[in-house]
Amino acid sequence: MIPTLLFTGRLNREYILPVEGAPILDRAGGSPLYAAGAATIWGKEIALLARVGEDYPHQWLENFTEKSINTEGVQIVPGSVDLRSFRAYSKKRELSRSNPVGHFAERKLSFPKALLGYRPPEKREKFKTERHPGIPLITEIPTEYLQSKALHLSPLDFDSQGQLLIAFRAASVEIITLDPSPRYMVPNRRQDLRLFLDGLTAFMPSEEELRQLFWGETHDLWEMAEELGRFGSQLILVKRGKKGQLLYDAGTKKRWELPAYASRVADPTGAGDAFCGGFLAGLHQSGEPLRAAAMGNISASLSMEGSGPFYPTEILPRLAQARLDALVEMVREV
Repeated sequence: MIPTLLFTGRLNREYILPVEGAPILDRAGGSPLYAAGAATIWGKEIALLARVGEDYPHQWLENFTEKSINTEGVQIVPGSVDLRSFRAYSKKRELSRSNPVGHFAERKLSFPKALLGYRPPEKREKFKTERHPGIPLITEIPTEYLQSKALHLSPLDFDSQGQLLIAFRAASVEIITLDPSPRYMVPNRRQDLRLFLDGLTAFMPSEEELRQLFWGETHDLWEMAEELGRFGSQLILVKRGKKGQLLYDAGTKKRWELPAYASRVADPTGAGDAFCGGFLAGLHQSGEPLRAAAMGNISASLSMEGSGPFYPTEILPRLAQARLDALVEMVREV
C-alpha cells in the first residue's frame, strides 16, 4: 500500500496516572500513534513507520490495522525494546514525567512491577546523540512508504529526524511537517534548524519550545515565527495548549490566531500530536493552511475528551465537522 498520510517516530507503552479515575497501565501510545489516530477522523490510507521489540504486544499491531492504520512499516527487531513512558497529572492538570514511585505512593496505589528500573526522559539540557533502538532506520523504510503523499515527523533526537527528513525529501514527498524535540530547541542550536526548515512544509513547535529556542532575545512569538519562516519553512504553527494555536504563513506574511475549541478534558495525553495529525490530513485534503490548522485544533479537542490514541475514532461522524464549522467563525487574522 502507498500511504496517503504517513506518521513516523517512537511508539510507547504508556503508564499514566490521570487527573481522575484508575491508572492506565501498559497501553499503546506514542506521538506518531496519537497523530495517526486523530488523522483517521478526516482521512484514509494512513500508515506508521516505527520500530518495536519482540516483546511489543502483537495484538496491539492488529488493533492498529483494525483502525485502518497500515503497520507494514513497523519493524519488529529481535529481543526487547524499552518503550515505557510514564506520566502523572495533578488535579490542576500539571504534568510530571519523573518519580513514578512517589506518584503511586502519593495516591496510595500499588507500584507496578513493570515500571521497576524506569528512568524518565533526558532533560533537554543534557542533549545526547545516541539513537534509541525504538527509532526507525532509513534502511527499513518500505519502498511504498517513500511514495507517500504527506509525512509527519514526530519528535526524535536531532540526528534521527534529520536522517529521516533527508530520505523523504530525496523521495520528493510533497508535504512534510515536523514536530521538534525539546532537547534541541535551545538557543545554541537555532542555526542548525536551517537544515530542517529549508523547504519544510510546516514546523510545529509548542509555545514552551519556541520560547526556549529564543530565550533571552525576544518574548514576541510572532517575531520568533518570522525568523523561522526566513529559515525556509512555508508555515510555522505554534501549539499553545489551552490558548489554541498561532499560524504564520511565511510566503504571504499572514498571521492567524486560533482559539482552543472549548471541550471537556479527560486526558490531555497526546493532544499536541492529535493536532499534528489533524493538520496533516487537512492540508493534504484541502491545501489550505488555515483550514488544516482548524482541523488540527478540532482533532486535539476530541482527543482530550477521552483517553488513548483511538478515542477520536469513536466519536459521532458529524461531530468533528460541526465543531470545525463553529471554529472557523472564531479564527482571527492578526
